[in-house]
Amino acid sequence: MPGTTNAEYARGLGRAFGGAILFALPLLMTMEMWAMGVSAHPGRMLLFLALNFVVLVALSRFGGFERTFSLGEDALDALAAYAVGILTSAMTLALFGLLVPGMSLGQWIGMVAIQSVPASFGAMIARKQFSNGENEEDADHAARSAGYGGQLFLMAAGALFMAFNVAPTEEMILIGFKMSAWHGLALIAASLLILHLMVFAIGFAGQEQAPEGYGASRLFFAYTIPGYAVALLISLYVLWTFGRADGGDLAQITGTVVVLGFPASIGAAIARLVI
Repeated sequence: MPGTTNAEYARGLGRAFGGAILFALPLLMTMEMWAMGVSAHPGRMLLFLALNFVVLVALSRFGGFERTFSLGEDALDALAAYAVGILTSAMTLALFGLLVPGMSLGQWIGMVAIQSVPASFGAMIARKQFSNGENEEDADHAARSAGYGGQLFLMAAGALFMAFNVAPTEEMILIGFKMSAWHGLALIAASLLILHLMVFAIGFAGQEQAPEGYGASRLFFAYTIPGYAVALLISLYVLWTFGRADGGDLAQITGTVVVLGFPASIGAAIARLVI
């Protein structure tokens, strides 16, 4: 990379491994994820891994583990982040005694592949989190210059990561089953309110600044509602990937999507804080 020394690249890789273990460790120690790596539909998982790579390429411009200057460099950055995610996942699972010689190669690949998603995400955004403010202005400028579509993408990336963390659990199905229609409506309202407040009102570090000329109602319809819609679509896709929507009727699937949409909308809201 232009202006990048071997020492700087090595520091970037070190941060990437730190980010990978930080973001992936909760899932690396979760039983549902171990089982999902073995039982997930191979075609759906391959599609998800490909989608995750596309997300990583785009995230490289906003907050990759090193500075990039072209689409090709973003792709190489994403490949490096994926490699770090795979290595981190494989080494950790082996250390926990979860990858053993008696398992088939397909089981090894499945368990490592599914865990590499959050690990690669953590590796990609490690520069923003672990650089002590270094190059933070570059990432912030990239995010703000991306325009409306870029802001929705950041929301989608945050929603994807948060939804991925909880979608494999049985609790998503159980909560959706226990909720009434009124509970569902209240959860939708709470999700919209929290998303709006966390993005524009509370005053977190890195909080998005309202575009000039936008009042509260315009912000709500231009950013909050589309952001929540993105979170719901991401939730439905993640549930489908893990087979959580298979065999359910429309009411059950809708309830589960609304439940998963709650943490996904929070992920969308805090995306600008971590990316």
